[in-house]
Amino acid sequence: MPNVSLPAPFRRCAALAALRVVAASSMTVAALAACQSAAIQTSKLPPVWQPDLGNGSYKNPVLNADYSDPDVIRVGDDYYLTSSSFSDIPGLPILHSKDLVNWTIIGHVFDHYPLPGFETPQHGDGVWAPSLRYHDGLFYVYFGDPDNGIFMATARNPAGPWAPLHLVKKSKGWIDTCPLWDDDGQAYLVHAYANSRAGVKDMLDICRMAPDGKSLLDEGRLVVDGRNGKFPTVEGPKLYKRNGWYYILAPAGGVTGGYQMAFRSKNIFGPYEAKKVMEQGKTAINGPHQGGWVTTQTGQNWFMHFQDRGPYGRVVLLEPMKWVDDWPVIGEDPDGDGTGQPVLTYLKPDVGRSYPPAAPQTSDDFSSPRLGLQWQWPANPQPSFYSLTARPGWMRLYSQPLPSDGKNLWDAPNLLLQKLPAERFDVTTRIDAAGLAVGERAGLVVIGQDYACLTIEHTAAGWRLAYDVDETASTGKLEKEQWTRALTSPVVDLAVAVDSGARCQFSFTAGGTTVSVGTPFHATAGRWIGAKVGLFAQGAGGGHADVDGFWFSR
Repeated sequence: MPNVSLPAPFRRCAALAALRVVAASSMTVAALAACQSAAIQTSKLPPVWQPDLGNGSYKNPVLNADYSDPDVIRVGDDYYLTSSSFSDIPGLPILHSKDLVNWTIIGHVFDHYPLPGFETPQHGDGVWAPSLRYHDGLFYVYFGDPDNGIFMATARNPAGPWAPLHLVKKSKGWIDTCPLWDDDGQAYLVHAYANSRAGVKDMLDICRMAPDGKSLLDEGRLVVDGRNGKFPTVEGPKLYKRNGWYYILAPAGGVTGGYQMAFRSKNIFGPYEAKKVMEQGKTAINGPHQGGWVTTQTGQNWFMHFQDRGPYGRVVLLEPMKWVDDWPVIGEDPDGDGTGQPVLTYLKPDVGRSYPPAAPQTSDDFSSPRLGLQWQWPANPQPSFYSLTARPGWMRLYSQPLPSDGKNLWDAPNLLLQKLPAERFDVTTRIDAAGLAVGERAGLVVIGQDYACLTIEHTAAGWRLAYDVDETASTGKLEKEQWTRALTSPVVDLAVAVDSGARCQFSFTAGGTTVSVGTPFHATAGRWIGAKVGLFAQGAGGGHADVDGFWFSR
């Protein structure tokens, strides 16, 4: 069976245990467990992906995780980024960087989506393609919910707290919104259309907006008409002004094979000229498009956009950008035709000084009284889902039944999940399932529209491990059990090794021995998002499971 690489603290402690067994044959399983737990709780594991090469250059993607539809701004010497969150809660993550390469999560715009239905997963609904702006001392976020309308929120501090979501306009299918406050005090908002709700697509409209950004003053005017094949699937617009020109930077061509367009006009309402400014070119970066333009404090221009990587989601790339004849050229332009292509490595942005490497948070020892910012639920969480104080240093997951109409974990709101943080990585966690009632289970899951999970189950006959796979979960099919093994203890270390192509090999460790289980599972994308990895406890008996850390390594 293939070896599973465990975090360094586990490897060191296991090796020490082996030496002691050889020397004295006196180290018990309990002692090994205590050693592992102590070592892993005090470790600081390095990130599984680091874009900063340490030599003044970086490699793409700078965010090797599912930060779909990114937008980015600079305020002073600080850079901020947000992205789509759909129905995942907390929603609208806010990331911070000092150099556009090294990012960390600093907060979310909301921790509860205040609309009916989101107590259960609403896959692919909710927050679509936000924009982030700074105006008159306030940070603004705008987004379109395709079923409920255009919303905004404001904050003095981008880490929060944010004001409650405000409904700018009740609408159906108005999406991908972005504001602009003009030099004369007038305000505008550009948006696209979701054909699935509005019955139209391939069009961009601009509306007049109240200066406070809280309402629209008209129904808008069509400014970019991509119908009849001119700009298929034009969407995700960002609105800017430079040198007297109004610019709409918008993707077209679809998610997996699209490209980046620029539209410009001397009048906010057009007519707009069009130019393709970035495409895949001769690179392996498919569909490089949809993102935001930002300038550094030293005057450089940069563009951040996503690339769809299937089960890994939409990762974020950073491209150099320049202006030629008042048109942006994004990435490298080897043939000089004005249409750039993505870079794989490049000199880091000149921000006036250098900063240490950083990466979005992943591993968690559950020592904080607040849940780490890297975690999300697929629906609005309830206080009954978990506790970080019931057993200090552990997270307690309380068993929850599926919703009354639920068929499998695709329908479960109580999955505690993270984005996949790299193409290849390992996850290790320890679960104490002693608190589960008979008929309940808890474990480790990788889930998109399909899923696989390795769980500890409390049965009438005792404890057992089970490996279950559901390759058609989003269609309501039931999961299938692939492997089981009886346990003598409800405390088990569970792991999954994710390899190229999102190939997932689950395993467990007991008594110092690691065993791979079942056949590898190939993760799949969710609905508009990548697959996720995380934890859950399921059942209706009122029990619980305790989790001692969740560790990423490579």
